[in-house]
Amino acid sequence: MLSRRAFLTRTSAAAGGLALAAAGCSGDGADGDAEGNPSGTGSGSGTTAAGRGADLDPTDWASVRAQFPLTDDVARFAAFVLAAHPRPVADAIARHRAGLDEDTEAYLAATETEAETAVRDAAAAYLGVDAAEVGLTDSTTMGLGLLYGGLRVPAGREVLTTEHDFFSTHQAWALRAARDGVTVRRARLYDDPASATADEVVGRLMAQVTPATRVVAVTWVHSGTGVKLPVRAIADGLAGANAGRAPDDRALLCVDAVHALGVEDVDLPDLGCDFLVAGTHKWLFGPRGTGIVWGRADAWGQVDAAVPAFEPSSFGEWRNGLPPAPMDGWRFTPGGYHSFEHRWALAEAFAFHREIGRDRVAARVAEQATALKAGLAEIDGITVVTPADPAMSAGIVCFDVEGADPPTVLGRMADAGYQGSVTPYATAHVRVGPSIVTSPDEVDGLLEALRG
Repeated sequence: MLSRRAFLTRTSAAAGGLALAAAGCSGDGADGDAEGNPSGTGSGSGTTAAGRGADLDPTDWASVRAQFPLTDDVARFAAFVLAAHPRPVADAIARHRAGLDEDTEAYLAATETEAETAVRDAAAAYLGVDAAEVGLTDSTTMGLGLLYGGLRVPAGREVLTTEHDFFSTHQAWALRAARDGVTVRRARLYDDPASATADEVVGRLMAQVTPATRVVAVTWVHSGTGVKLPVRAIADGLAGANAGRAPDDRALLCVDAVHALGVEDVDLPDLGCDFLVAGTHKWLFGPRGTGIVWGRADAWGQVDAAVPAFEPSSFGEWRNGLPPAPMDGWRFTPGGYHSFEHRWALAEAFAFHREIGRDRVAARVAEQATALKAGLAEIDGITVVTPADPAMSAGIVCFDVEGADPPTVLGRMADAGYQGSVTPYATAHVRVGPSIVTSPDEVDGLLEALRG
């Protein structure tokens, strides 16, 4: 089957492009970061860690941290907003960018199909799924918009989401409701996030599921409170509700996983959901402007794509006047031209986490988050919003400080050398997130700063 570029151009550029790709692996750009800085240096103020840019020792957390060009004048507890690129990702971006800049046509023709396949294969290996089930997008919001805009919701059926989801889920369904008249309801899963339990969350959600429910759209880790939903238990509850329903009639469980991907150690088939959407430029520390949509093989048939895919069978259908084939991850991936140097470097982000160990990353984040919550709970005047139980929380930790609004607290933290963020919801909290670029010592330092 012809690649998109081969079909469109039928040029002989591939041979020259392969030579260029090989040269790009060891030539210009291989030692630069994504912004064009030499690897091992930062563009901001402050100093960098000793050993920055050295080869990765995945068993040594200092070596992991040294893969990032981040300066050391600030402790990075807000990397979950938009992350820096570790060295392997930055080098891959620079390599692809150099190839596209030096001979765009040849490099694109020679590289695109192989590189996109490599990204899907790397994602599938990390997620424990089949590569054909993985679609590529530019962000969580794009993935949710495309998925929720394309899911088949027959007349008389409805969508159930929650009060705790982010703008992207709520607005995607609001747009769908305005366009198609789809009924959308929201469930409240807990009143006090700090004391939320799995039984409470599942019980409240399942109480809202009716025979009319076609889609249950939830967020794995709530960015406004840090609560982590028991997705497997929700899936088991829905399985009971779906008993006796025809395959095309069952309620589909869709998950926004942007604050779980790169934190949780789980294969997606074990999670039990039908679809999962996540940006990969947060906890996974992937290239900025990248994301994935995963769907079970037997669930993709319930989705209609909104953007034609630039993949061989789609072009074959167009050329031969054939109807679109059943959906899968590749066919769901929006076609067109993208920031290819970033998209193709996503394979290195998944490989980076696999080399460290998905289980070790999860344990590292949990260790710091647990210590941070315990320490915050001991400080007079601080109220921890996020559950202490690791089963009900992930990396995000939200808290309030008596007598100071969140922006003021954030400013004082910044003055002391600690980054964080404010939850972008009607009820605002201070929000921090320990990760693989922070350390237990920095957690202790943040706690000491907050005591002051």
